[in-house]
Formats: sequence, structure tokens, C-alpha cells
Amino acid sequence: MDARALLFGSKLRIAVTVVAGLALAGGGAFAAGFLGVPAVESVDNRFGDVNESVSEVETDLTIDNPNPVGANLGGVRVNYSVAMNDVTMATGEKRGVSVASGTSTTNLTTDLRNDRIPAWWVSHVNSGESSDLAVDATVTSSTLGRSMSFQPANRDVDTDVLGQFNSSEDQEIDANAPLVSDPVLVIEERNASWGEATSQETPIDLTFDVHNPKASPVVVSSIGYDITMNDVDVGDGETAETVTIPGGETREVVFPTTIRTQSLDDWWVSHLRNDQVTNLTIDFYAEIQPPGSDESYRVPLNGMTYEKTIETDLFGNKGESADGDAGTGSDAETTTTSGDEQTTSSDDESATTTTTTDDGETTTTDDGGDTTTTSDGGDDTTTTTEDDGLLAREPLTG
Repeated sequence: MDARALLFGSKLRIAVTVVAGLALAGGGAFAAGFLGVPAVESVDNRFGDVNESVSEVETDLTIDNPNPVGANLGGVRVNYSVAMNDVTMATGEKRGVSVASGTSTTNLTTDLRNDRIPAWWVSHVNSGESSDLAVDATVTSSTLGRSMSFQPANRDVDTDVLGQFNSSEDQEIDANAPLVSDPVLVIEERNASWGEATSQETPIDLTFDVHNPKASPVVVSSIGYDITMNDVDVGDGETAETVTIPGGETREVVFPTTIRTQSLDDWWVSHLRNDQVTNLTIDFYAEIQPPGSDESYRVPLNGMTYEKTIETDLFGNKGESADGDAGTGSDAETTTTSGDEQTTSSDDESATTTTTTDDGETTTTDDGGDTTTTSDGGDDTTTTTEDDGLLAREPLTG
């Protein structure tokens, strides 16, 4: 029998044998560490379509594949998440990602649930109008059994919704009523502060120093308010407490108002559709009985109207082109996980690589090349210098 036929049987079997051999060789190279897991180098986010339920987050992931061949066998997937003040806003997964050799870009769309906005708003207000936005992108190769997690530097999102309300400038209040001389009152000072926000309401504590320029008392039987954000009604109410201000005197009037927290998912839609810009308006009115009058008049307190423009840039790239860099931050952190082993590296000058093995031994290498090894008991520590710090850069190819 032909030795060739004995060994391979046919040309088809020869082809199958060669392919199988290459696959085994590739797998061996992966196992030996000659080939590396693809890694995310940068993340660029922007908002896409918005409806009443979800807001799309469109993401461009720049992925570096250190291998001489592409990874497109369906074994690569990308997991992605966005959180604000530890409130998970959006999560997504894309399977069967095709990654070419070298640097390439893959796109994915994640749904941000609008019903998560009230929970975020509560955390934002109770944190002094400050939010910490965190992004995590993880590329996993089932072929290698390894994953690479990329975390851009967290971004601070700060607002100042009430700042401009505070004022010590006199504001005259006119009744615009027959036989009544204006002004009937003068607001000498106003201040605003947040109460404790909850899932139901966000209190705004307002305080006014109100002066009566007349010789006779002025009776304020009630004060009402309407709060809108981009013309979305988010709060309204009226006090029933009567305040009498003697002639020529000033009284402090405390006036609580409330934003309906559950209405803020509707506001969020308008905010994104308006390029992350909101026009906040608080209108006031009062029932006033002027001196010498037996009637009360509903008076719009136009001088007290508060208007504020709120603008956000959640992903830090408003105005940039679609292919612009979202600014991943110089201290972005990369973590490689392989079975029970995890390696973390950072792009800043004090970058360290930490590897934890299954038996509890931890090895930390700083950018200068000093290596500290601690056993599970934590009692034995040794410090050596290796590779002039090259180990700190190993995760991209290991």
C-alpha cells in the first residue's frame, strides 16, 4: 500500500491534518504565552437614540490584538457597563466579536434605562450635586480562557442647580391692583438649599427675607410655586400658612418646595434631546391682602422667578467628532484574569502590576522594577529587582 495513502488516505485528509496541526500549534502557542489576549486601549461613548424607556449609549472600543492573526472564531466577547455613584445605569454584552491583528475598533450599543435616573438623581443631590461616573469594558477570549478588563479614569460630574438662587439684591413685588400703590413688598434676600432627597421627593428649602415698605401690615395668606425642567412639570404646591408682615418691618419667610423625584425620568429624555442642556424655572405666586384692602389678590412674584441653565457632559466629549478620543485618562487601569490569576496595570508613572495566585501568594511590581512577594500568611516578604521594570508591562502580551 502507498505509504502516503496509508498515512493520510487522501488529499482531503492531508488538508485536515495540516489545519489540525496548525490549530494545535496555535493552541500551544496560546498556552505557552507566546500569544496574548486582545485588550481594550480606549473607550469613546456618546448618546444615540432616546425614547421614553431607554437612552442608547453608543460605544467605540479601540482594541489591540497583539497576535499575528485575527481572533474571529466566535470566541471573543465584550462586556460593558456604566455606573454613576455606584448606581448601575447601563450594561451590555457583544458576542462573536471579530478582532483583526493590530489595532481595530468595534462598536456596540448599550441601553441606559431611564427608570434608573431617579435613583442616580437621589445619589447626586445627596452627594452635594456630585457624581462619580465609572466605565468598565472587558474583552474575554474563550479560546485562551483569559480576559482583559479596561477601566478608564473615573469622571466627576458636578452641577450647581441652586447656586444662583442665593441673592441679596432687592426685588420689588407689585400687586398691579386698583387703588394699591406698588411695590407692596420687597424681597431683600433669598437662599436655597437641598433637603434629603428620597425616591419620592427632592426637597428644596427656600428662605426669603421679606420687607414691608408700607406703614400698615401686609398679609400673605399663601405662597405657591411651579417647577419645570425643559417645560417638563416636575413640582408644584402651595402653602396655607398665613404670614403677617408689620409696616416698615422685615420678616423671614421659610418656604419649602419639592421636586417629584419620579418625574425625573421624563426630564432626562428632554435633557438628552436638548444636547444635555436643561432650562430650570421656578415660578412663584402669592395671595396678598394689601393695606387698606378687604380683598386678597393673587400676585405673580415675577421678581422671585428663578431660572437656571444646567448643562452636563457626562462622557467628556461633547462637540467632538464621532472618531474623537473620549479621554480615557492617564491613570486608566487594565486587569488581566486567567483562571485564578489576576494582573492589574496602570498607565500612570506609579504603575504597579499585581498578580494573585491560587495559593494566596501575591506579587507586586512597581514601575521601577522592585518586586515584593508576600505569602498567604503575610509574614515572609522579599524584595528584588528584575527586568528593569519590564514586568509592569507584561499584561498586554501575557
